[in-house]
Amino acid sequence: MHLTEKELEILQIIEQNSRIDFHDLAKMVDVDESEIADTVKKLEDMNVIVCYASIINWAKVDTYHGVTAMIDVKVTPKRGVGFNEVAKRIYRFNEVESVYLMSGAYDLSVVVNGQSMNEVAQFVSEKLSTLDSVISTTTHFMLKKYKHDGTIFEPTNEEDKRIVVSP
Repeated sequence: MHLTEKELEILQIIEQNSRIDFHDLAKMVDVDESEIADTVKKLEDMNVIVCYASIINWAKVDTYHGVTAMIDVKVTPKRGVGFNEVAKRIYRFNEVESVYLMSGAYDLSVVVNGQSMNEVAQFVSEKLSTLDSVISTTTHFMLKKYKHDGTIFEPTNEEDKRIVVSP
């Protein structure tokens, strides 16, 4: 699908701040507010804009005790559907936040949320590894999140001590 320069610019701005007011967005890209509304609606209908999400720093919430795991999964692709059918079976589990097809040592990267490490381990042993196409899994538990989707979680107040180089 081919998008215009204005549509691409609108997408880039919305990706950085999905709560931006259409009035402000119209000023930024130099078009009418009604054109912004029409463009956003079109991009939503085309499933280019899939959803509007918030990034939450759960480490700041004392009562939240959940864990996140990144699981490397090696699978046997199925004839005619490749990895898509296996990925679909995996992403339908409620515990699964994300599934990515990867290049390299493993095939799928699965991000899972749970209330405890034990709950994630139970998901892996009872649901994920029992799927027909799954050959092996390697689970990595996330200990601390520094940056996610371009958002820095714990900004430092330190000055940049690099020397400025100019021509």
